[in-house]
Amino acid sequence: MLEKVKQLLAEVNSFVAKDAEELEQFRIKFLGKKGLMNDLFADFKNVPNDQKKDFGQSLNELKQTIQQKLEEGKNSFAKSSKTTSDMDLSMPVAEDAIGSRHPLSLVKNEIVEIFNRIGFTLSEGPEIEDDWHNFTALNLAEEHPARDMQDTYIIQTNPDILLRTHTSSVQVRYMENNTPPIRTLSPGRVYRNEAISARAHCIFHQVEGLYIDENVSFADLKQVLLYFAKEMFGDKTEIRLRPSYFPFTEPSAEVDVSCNICSGKGCNVCKYTGYLEILGCGMVDPNVLKNCNIDPEKYSGFAFGMGIERIAMLKYQVNDLRLFFENDVRFLNQFKSSL
Repeated sequence: MLEKVKQLLAEVNSFVAKDAEELEQFRIKFLGKKGLMNDLFADFKNVPNDQKKDFGQSLNELKQTIQQKLEEGKNSFAKSSKTTSDMDLSMPVAEDAIGSRHPLSLVKNEIVEIFNRIGFTLSEGPEIEDDWHNFTALNLAEEHPARDMQDTYIIQTNPDILLRTHTSSVQVRYMENNTPPIRTLSPGRVYRNEAISARAHCIFHQVEGLYIDENVSFADLKQVLLYFAKEMFGDKTEIRLRPSYFPFTEPSAEVDVSCNICSGKGCNVCKYTGYLEILGCGMVDPNVLKNCNIDPEKYSGFAFGMGIERIAMLKYQVNDLRLFFENDVRFLNQFKSSL
């Protein structure tokens, strides 16, 4: 009996139906009311006990193979039945859904374009960085308390390797390989071990700018940022600089723009202050210039950095940062008309 099942299995495996009618005959032969499978299952009781297990497994394998052959045949004939003659070639073609760039890409491209107009060129660097370029060269020594401001993803097997916490590391690499005057913009993705919420995420995007030359002053920095704010948010936009602290700049400042929702009058978005924070900035610390082999006695410069998500939230009035990462089509469809 077991040998008979093996012969039928070989027959099924070699079977190829020429048309739907032949496939139906194949089904009746094996799975019909008087088909071979019913006969084999009926003979199961006559199989010696020591062979029942092998015989039962062989029967199940045979039945599954038959069903697979039938399914493959049905799919094949269904596809072949759709010929050109069945189609109405005069029907209009349905318009494909129009895609768009992601809102973060739109904002990044706009920021880059604004700074390109005043001479800033793009520079990029690795997302997996070493401690020197991410921290030490930026005036953050190994035990510096300011490192706690950036909860870092570090490679466990090599503490010197980490996921960059800011694109300032790109600026360090650029200064190491270029001589002043330097005017560069560094957009990119960065990582910090933060709890995900409506206002924070463990992955986000930054754009950082760096300008180094002779006789660069804080007034130059203020004028560049005012130009950016008006180009990004409108001619009526005003900026406000507040003293702050960053280990790689001195003096340092936080930059606020007048709220574009209430026009500076005060609302719940700006907490009734009339201003919204958009970036940090400052004059490059002389120690950073020394670490990058640039003479701080001859050259000075300024740097600034902003979160692309933050700018996008202000520009498009989005109240939850997580929407930028969830790929919800309902959210993304709102940007279809954007280039």
